[in-house]
Amino acid sequence: MTAGRSSRRRVIRMLAAAGGLAVGGTGLMAAGGGSRRAAEIWRGPALGAEASITLYHEDPEEARRLLTLAVAELRRLEKLFSLYRADSALSRLNREGRLAAPPLELVELLAFARSFAALTAGAFDPTVQPLWRLHAEHFAAPGADPAGPPAAAIARARGLIDWRQLRIESDEITFGRAGMAVTLNGIAQGYITDRVADLLRREGMRSVLVDLGEIRAVGRHPDGRPWRAGIRDPRNAEALLRILELEDRALATSAGSGSRFDAAGRFHHLFDPRTGRSAGRHASVSVMAPRATLADALSTALYAMSDEERQVLRGRFEGVEAWILRADGRREHWRA
Repeated sequence: MTAGRSSRRRVIRMLAAAGGLAVGGTGLMAAGGGSRRAAEIWRGPALGAEASITLYHEDPEEARRLLTLAVAELRRLEKLFSLYRADSALSRLNREGRLAAPPLELVELLAFARSFAALTAGAFDPTVQPLWRLHAEHFAAPGADPAGPPAAAIARARGLIDWRQLRIESDEITFGRAGMAVTLNGIAQGYITDRVADLLRREGMRSVLVDLGEIRAVGRHPDGRPWRAGIRDPRNAEALLRILELEDRALATSAGSGSRFDAAGRFHHLFDPRTGRSAGRHASVSVMAPRATLADALSTALYAMSDEERQVLRGRFEGVEAWILRADGRREHWRA
């Protein structure tokens, strides 16, 4: 389970091949995509890494208006879920242990996260934040023990992790234990990706690619082909594990190499909440699903789950598949 400021996107980036798009820079720009319509692209920082929103429209001015709406929605939601803004709804909840009159989006996303924790028997758990905090503080200290936090400290942190103690009502969110804290970094990227894509679809857009770390494709590329996304190999930043085609689909990847606490890479941001340790079965897990919220949460959960545990998810989701790179280099294509 991911937590804190770590960003898997900086190392495991899904590179969208939109066909003729300009690369780099920040702000709006246009580039020919082999279509009568030009691509209007916003690029900039979002959720701790570089992000982009690409859409095709006959009217560049209208395209820019739509991008402005999309970025405003992105920023609004980012402020709700940020762990690094003291005034965010999530930070206030973690600081005070309760949040009165919570924003609807926070109630919705925490409720989904809690239900997903139940479905995965805790492999995904939004209350994992105390583990991230423990490891971040341990490895930031001078002369930190390379063996990681002591077992007693991990046991104390694990005592604060329990999705069942997350109490969610429309008028209040509370923790059942003092010292608990939540993170939505294993799901918020996907949720915001979906909200931005849904906004643009409601505005009539039929050819959109939203890449906020998790990718959501709306429709097809204007050339008539699917969008294409490449997933980087965590063992070699210059290589791709695979290239996938997307049409009205979302794609998310989880990999421990995305953010490491120690130089050796033994400790990373994707925890197994049930053990208190960084999950080590897999090198990366990529999930394709109809929506980015599900793809994001499921890639996080599968990263910590064993082969046997994954079997309970079969038949639970329609149109979901995963590509798993095991720690020993073996590959698996898994269908839910």
